Amino acid sequence: MSMILEMKHITKQFPGVLANSDVDLSVAKGEVHTLLGENGAGKSTLMNILCGLYHPTSGEIWLEGKQVRFSSAKDAMAHGIGMVHQHFMLIPTLTVVENCLIGAESKSPLKLDLDGAAKQLSALAKEYNMDLDPMAKVEDLSVGACQRAEIIKALFRGAKILILDEPTAVLTPQETEELFHMVRKLTGSGYTVIFISHKLNEVKEISDRITVLRSGRSVQTVANDESITVNELARLMVGRDVDMTVTRHETDQSKAMLTVSHLTLGTPSGSRLLNDISFEVHKGEIFGIAGVDGNGQSELVECLTGLRKATAGTAVYKDLDLARSSTREIMKKGVSHVPQDRQKSGLVLSMNLSENLILQDYYQPEFGKGMMLDWKYINEYSDRLLKDFQVKAPSRYELAQNLSGGNQQKVIIAREISRQPGLLIAMHPTRGVDVGAIEYIHRRIMQERDEGRAVLLVSTELDEVMKLSDRVAVMYEGEIMGIVDPKKVTVEEMGLMMGGQRRDDAPAAVG
Repeated sequence: MSMILEMKHITKQFPGVLANSDVDLSVAKGEVHTLLGENGAGKSTLMNILCGLYHPTSGEIWLEGKQVRFSSAKDAMAHGIGMVHQHFMLIPTLTVVENCLIGAESKSPLKLDLDGAAKQLSALAKEYNMDLDPMAKVEDLSVGACQRAEIIKALFRGAKILILDEPTAVLTPQETEELFHMVRKLTGSGYTVIFISHKLNEVKEISDRITVLRSGRSVQTVANDESITVNELARLMVGRDVDMTVTRHETDQSKAMLTVSHLTLGTPSGSRLLNDISFEVHKGEIFGIAGVDGNGQSELVECLTGLRKATAGTAVYKDLDLARSSTREIMKKGVSHVPQDRQKSGLVLSMNLSENLILQDYYQPEFGKGMMLDWKYINEYSDRLLKDFQVKAPSRYELAQNLSGGNQQKVIIAREISRQPGLLIAMHPTRGVDVGAIEYIHRRIMQERDEGRAVLLVSTELDEVMKLSDRVAVMYEGEIMGIVDPKKVTVEEMGLMMGGQRRDDAPAAVG
């Protein structure tokens, strides 16, 4: 096997953080080599070193048998290294071809050959079955087309090794399949692809070989054959066996706990972020909201938790219209909320764990009277929650900012579930946490359902929504395309709805 790239004993030390420690990575020419690991495992840091964005503290990079050291991202690109970042590096107001020419070598420094570049881009797009107009403005492109533009840009600039960082995070299932077909065609033509992901099923589908990173170290490189299962990959990622199955018990779902009717959220310009949303969440049910990120899910949750006021429609829970109530009123009524960003809106990072665990209910009589908090009770309460929810922390006095992402998420889950809500609104409850924490969080959410609580689960992870939910609504551009039984719908059907195809039984939006 001919190695086009070897990274040897790579270490990267930031102030107070060892991001990579003695990492080895060998990539063969013409393969799809997946870099697998959870957020914080060191994948992106390692690739940023390869792209010339970071310099390694120590270690060597060998390219096609020669040792190299990149002084900049431009230097790495000159050596054939191209990266498509998870968050696209495109200027929306420019066309595809203009974006591709930014920073590229030009034959004439005084004149850009837009027509010639557009012809080259069209030829590349045709060769690799990419549906892309070089003269289209980026702001008018779909998410999938933006990703194709990033790939075309890298190829146009001479990339031989293409790094795709979490490329399926913002794609529908159909767009993911198109991407995989494109990747296979590229490797068949002699390109090499490094695929960064934490989605185990996709890793199994696309990879030739897999290198697993854990806590900044390379754990193992394996060939993607029958001996490597999804469960084995999960074990390599977290260092122990992981059971990702969920047990679902029968519950009485006859009572509607939350009734959302014609909910609409407008903007001053007259556009609608939410357009005539209607659904019910029943007692003992997990009602999932699926869709590509940015299609109104955040605005919906904000309307249900007092962070925004709807312009029309209602969202009634226990005779309270959540769409026009304050967050304090909503929480007092028995609603708990796991926010989408744990660090921005879920925790006060400079506070300790005891303080974070009582953020919602510090004014309740069991925690103290008037201005005086009962710290003896609070500390006992905190210790119990940290133990029950398996939060790994030195003590209740540890600052939230010092915990790992998974343990920060567990603190929020502990706080919100311990309130024994009638309605739990959980948005991206497992985003950026390791497989072991995902296993635990899924089990706790399912336990809430089995104990008769209503759960509104919002996630862009389609596998998560379909595994946990009793029913699933699919959102696209602020509207519901359909409400389906996950046991009776295919991933392909879900993907079509995520791309804007309305089911026949879905109500059309008004106005």
